[in-house]
Amino acid sequence: MNTTSRGSFLFLLVIALSPALIAQQDAKSFQTNPNWWKNAVIYEIYPRSFQDSNGDGIGDLNGITSRLDYLQALGVNAIWLTPIYPSPQVDFGYDISDYTAIDPKYGTMADFDRLAAEARKRNIGIIMDLVLNHTSDKHPWFVESASSRSNPKADWYVWRDPKIVNGHREPPNNWISVFGHSAWQWDPARKQYYYHRFYIQQPDLNWTNPAVRKAMYDVERFWIQRGVAGFRLDAITSLFEDPSFSDEDYVLGPDGKPLINAYGDKEVKTDKTDDLPEVNDVLRELRQVENETHGRKVILIGETYLRSIDDLRKMYGPHNDELDLPMDMQVGFINHFDVSLFRSRINEAETEIGGNQPLFVFDNHDNPRWDRYISADHKDDVGRVIATLLFASRDTAMMYYGDEIGMVTTPPTRKEDVKDPIGITGWPKEKGRDGERTPMQWNDGPDAGFSPSGVKTWLPIPPSYEQINVTAEERQPASMLHWYQQIIALKKQDPALHDGAETMLNTSDEHVLSWLRKSDNGEAVIVACNLTDQPQKVSFDLSPQGIHSTEVKTLLKTPGAAEPVSLHSLQLGPYGVYIGRVQ
Repeated sequence: MNTTSRGSFLFLLVIALSPALIAQQDAKSFQTNPNWWKNAVIYEIYPRSFQDSNGDGIGDLNGITSRLDYLQALGVNAIWLTPIYPSPQVDFGYDISDYTAIDPKYGTMADFDRLAAEARKRNIGIIMDLVLNHTSDKHPWFVESASSRSNPKADWYVWRDPKIVNGHREPPNNWISVFGHSAWQWDPARKQYYYHRFYIQQPDLNWTNPAVRKAMYDVERFWIQRGVAGFRLDAITSLFEDPSFSDEDYVLGPDGKPLINAYGDKEVKTDKTDDLPEVNDVLRELRQVENETHGRKVILIGETYLRSIDDLRKMYGPHNDELDLPMDMQVGFINHFDVSLFRSRINEAETEIGGNQPLFVFDNHDNPRWDRYISADHKDDVGRVIATLLFASRDTAMMYYGDEIGMVTTPPTRKEDVKDPIGITGWPKEKGRDGERTPMQWNDGPDAGFSPSGVKTWLPIPPSYEQINVTAEERQPASMLHWYQQIIALKKQDPALHDGAETMLNTSDEHVLSWLRKSDNGEAVIVACNLTDQPQKVSFDLSPQGIHSTEVKTLLKTPGAAEPVSLHSLQLGPYGVYIGRVQ
């Protein structure tokens, strides 16, 4: 074992055995600390793809339960489960037919209760995906609503009469679905169109109806009573539609003509269907329901693809009475390494949201994985950079299953293999989201340890599993998995990296992104990330921050990097990372 490997091993051993760290983890428990979510690590699990326990090729709740020790060792504070409710599975769970039950594909309510109980023993909270914008068209609410214009749920969804043009029936306006083509579907029974922001099988609820609000707040209460730690609010900015229902403007290209999307539609803006002010009223009401919980904090996370930092700040509410953690997609989804842009976006999140807690996200089940940033010759180095941006910033960090071992996007190569409907509709320009949803790679055995041997898994196991898997990386001290373990542990135990203030350094440097984390008691940690494929040398003068020492002690650095002599001379390899405590 070389010096770097031995140091990594000892570092992990000390962290694993530290009573102080164990006590700190207990203090951060969602069960006892109302601020547990600040600077926490949230791990997104796509249940179909995490662990299959019964051999049907689909991941399930018992499979997740069997992996809780792994998640605890990684340092996870909470797991966000994408929808596990009964569903026709058109959108793999985001088309819900019953909000207060478990889809048999994933198990039973007893399985859920066991998962929640075992997670609590490990101080891991469960965050449910709460889909408020729409239901399945098979939900009893919609079946009743569609049956006539006079039934008790007739106005639970967004219905409109057709527009008649030259004697022909047309949709009420030019709005298009996120997943292609008109956002309006004709219903022959009612002789009206219903609005669907997403798939045809996902009709939008009418949030101007108080009965709809009450029904969904009752769903929130149901899961709070089952002990969940929070909710991730799906498509939360899309709850309302402009009451004029007038046409959107087209998105124009340089030639002044409407742009055409992957589905062949003319692109329209979403000013009349996204981020309307009424959304904030609902967020306050959701918070009021959450406030009914006594003795523990239940957090509200928002899926918030927003246009600016000003829009993000509004999602917290003027009195911090709306979302706890709106997802900041403006940092992680830059999608290329631009030092100036990262610096400005992170600095905005640290200084322009009223002192609230930012939530950084780099990938999820709807977007290509982190490897979209990859430079062909430096895959692992790029992965370490992204992990550093995520975990060494002053933020709550949300990661996606498999990030920690470097799982990459593996899209289908043939249309006949596509499972995601948007890939079927948009092929070949749009290949769908199968590539970021492939099964977790646990080992190099049959089915990568995801399913029992010989099972046909719901999506193919990527060929990369032979090298990229948990078992292999546990044996490799310089692996991506060990980098994640170490940097998450630093985020948890180092006072400066846990919740210290953040200040950008060397703000004219176009190659290296660097910042200072400083705790209330004066402890300071410097972080430097080379965002280029060429070696870089950096020097730091911390006197403007009231720090005059030039000595630094390494906490974590890219494998193979030399120890710095002082803050005046720090060498970084291609996509190199250095984290050190100022002495």
